[in-house]
Amino acid sequence: MIRLTLERTPKEDIIPLEGKLADIIGLPIGGFDYEIRKKSLDARKNRVKFVYTIDLFVQRNEEKIARKCGGSIMKAEEEYSFPASVFMPENRPVVAGFGPAGIFVALMLARNGLKPIVIERGKEGIERKKDVDTFFCGGKLDPESNIQYGEGGAGAFSDGKLNTLIKDKSFRGRLVLKELVRSGAPKEILYISKPHVGTDLLRDVVKNLREEIISLGGEILFQTKLLDIKTDKNGNLEGVVTANGEIKTDTLFLATGQSAREIAEMLYKHGAELERKPFSVGFRVEHPQSVINASQYGEGDHLRFLPPAEYKLFKHCNTGRTVYSFCMCPGGVVVAAASEQERLVTNGMSYHSRDGRNANSAILCEILDSDIGEGLFAGYDYREKLERFAFEIGGNDFTAPAMTLGEYLGNKKGSEPIETTYPRGVKYCDISKLFSKEINDSFREAFADFGRKIKGFDDENAVITAVESRTSSPIRIKRFDDRQSNIKGIYPLGEGAGYAGGIISAAIDGVRSAEEYVLSLNNYNKK
Repeated sequence: MIRLTLERTPKEDIIPLEGKLADIIGLPIGGFDYEIRKKSLDARKNRVKFVYTIDLFVQRNEEKIARKCGGSIMKAEEEYSFPASVFMPENRPVVAGFGPAGIFVALMLARNGLKPIVIERGKEGIERKKDVDTFFCGGKLDPESNIQYGEGGAGAFSDGKLNTLIKDKSFRGRLVLKELVRSGAPKEILYISKPHVGTDLLRDVVKNLREEIISLGGEILFQTKLLDIKTDKNGNLEGVVTANGEIKTDTLFLATGQSAREIAEMLYKHGAELERKPFSVGFRVEHPQSVINASQYGEGDHLRFLPPAEYKLFKHCNTGRTVYSFCMCPGGVVVAAASEQERLVTNGMSYHSRDGRNANSAILCEILDSDIGEGLFAGYDYREKLERFAFEIGGNDFTAPAMTLGEYLGNKKGSEPIETTYPRGVKYCDISKLFSKEINDSFREAFADFGRKIKGFDDENAVITAVESRTSSPIRIKRFDDRQSNIKGIYPLGEGAGYAGGIISAAIDGVRSAEEYVLSLNNYNKK
């Protein structure tokens, strides 16, 4: 195998790659195979170009062709291999939650003949989307079927970003991407440097994964909320209690998401070990996508060949806090992400095309212990108070509080704020009331810095919409090296348990937990 690097201008990139490779290596089209391993966009110094890493496969003269094209001869990379189960348990494992972590636990278990039972408090995808659309259009909120709860988890209504910051030398991340492609995601997610799917495509991908799990003997019970667990006299799991009855099991994969506070409280009452963890809050900021494109790519004809531009920003402020962008959605929309009555939450979402008029991103400030006081669940209390206040100042009807960035920064109001994309409308008011002086000072210092990094980012007409409060869990459910809680049989995983920060990291956490369970079964069988 020959690995080479190839650069293409945006205009060149619309021409099929095969012809260029044929010219470089001196072989006719069809005389070689190739695989794109990575495609990234280099926009430095206004010399915008795509950079490819390509693996070439030729039948002979490999060394000669490698010299000709400036490539290197490499060994084929290893692929991840899930351990085979050689022991079937007496009770079927239960998976609570059907977001990325729960989906991939269930998929790996089903592939090994373990026939998991999945319980999900929300509805399947089509019905869930109807409820979300109804809410977006001014209808009632369904507390059990919304952007937080239902098939696919919160990630099903997001930009569908598939990049992750975790180090994954075992290739589990590539396994996850390949499974998504097998289920209908675009093949390009295997190689572009910042892959995303988009909420419109994610729903069908999740549906296909669900159907495979069922075809392998798994069972998925929607509108089945986890209420409690049962333990034996030694404190080990022996069953779960749902809204639709009890299920006997000695294994529970807990992937219920970060909005399910009641699950954390229920486990704590049973003696599970939990701890507080850092989290952040803030708001969504919207700019015209054209402003972000021009700043990131420069001006010129090449803009029409490029994808909507992204950004990632952070600032360590003089207040001692860090402010940063999160879940940036090029060409996306700000969405109503509430899951409880009288509590307002925003989030961001993009479709696959990312062709909306605005760019939006969460701008977040880290929350310190001094902000929330004492108590294991103080972080949840802080979030709830913030969301209730946002609901109140927005008008008590899920209209979101908003203001222009110029007003927030204390400057003269701009001539005309950009049109926001929040579906239930906004009420212009002073959203600085939501936060302490230190947090507001941190945001204002950060925006000044961000405006120097991205031209137009601190424009007075940009709009901020509150409140963004569900970026990460304020608690972590402790687990040991075998990935089990101190309550034997419970595997806490994913974002809700405090072990992931996005679709891919949650899915990898699910694969690893399923793997550990299978290994424990095999080891038990050897005794």
